[in-house]
Parts: sequence; C-alpha cells; structure tokens
Amino acid sequence: MATDTDNARKQAQAQFDTIKEMVEQLQTAQESNNNTDCEEAEQTIHDDPLEVDVRSDWYTPGDPDFSKPTEYKILLCTGGPAVRIIGDLSKFSEPENANLEYQDWFTPWEEYPLNSDDEQILLTYAQQFYFGE
Repeated sequence: MATDTDNARKQAQAQFDTIKEMVEQLQTAQESNNNTDCEEAEQTIHDDPLEVDVRSDWYTPGDPDFSKPTEYKILLCTGGPAVRIIGDLSKFSEPENANLEYQDWFTPWEEYPLNSDDEQILLTYAQQFYFGE
C-alpha cells in the first residue's frame, strides 16, 4: 500500500545514489593524484545542490565566538518531493555529521535511513562545501 511519502522516499534514494557516484568519482581521482580529475569531481559536487545554507545558535549579541554557524542545510531538490541534507558544523564550520531527509507536499520532513558506510558517503559529500564566513 502506497503512503503519502513513497514518491519522496524514492526521490531520496535516487539523490543518494547520485551522491554516491559523485563521491566515488572524487575518491578515485584523489587516489590517482590527478588534479584535473579532482577539480572536475569537486566541481560536479559543487554544481549539484539547489541551495546551501547555514544558521547559528542563540548567542549574546556582539560575542564573536558564538556568532558562527552551527548547522547547515544542502537542498538537493524541492517541490513534491523535496530532499535535503542537514547536519551540525564544528567550531571550524566543517560538517560533523550528515542526515538525509525527504518530504512530499504537506508532509513533515522524514529521515532517510542510512547505514554507517552510507552516512560516511553523505558526510564526504557535505564536506566538499565551504560553510564559513
């Protein structure tokens, strides 16, 4: 029996499959020490998302140590269905984790389940973006 989010879940799987291919191409290029291939693989990843955003925690106005972003979002596709990656940033504005989420029209965001190897692939993808100032 189909649910309201079956199409969105399928889209999340399709997005992850594409991410996995891009990360594999990046890792192959890095292992071969081919700068041109590395740059092409990195550019392919940078061109993939629709939007990359950050946000920060509550902090005292004027406190420079706390005004840095603490969370990130990479929007992969939108509408019905929509897929995004969200996670926390380190004090150096680098991704510490990555979660894949999906939703369809008028449904809440749901986490797409990944095993630890797939989580690492998603994190590697997210780490290709710059989240600092």
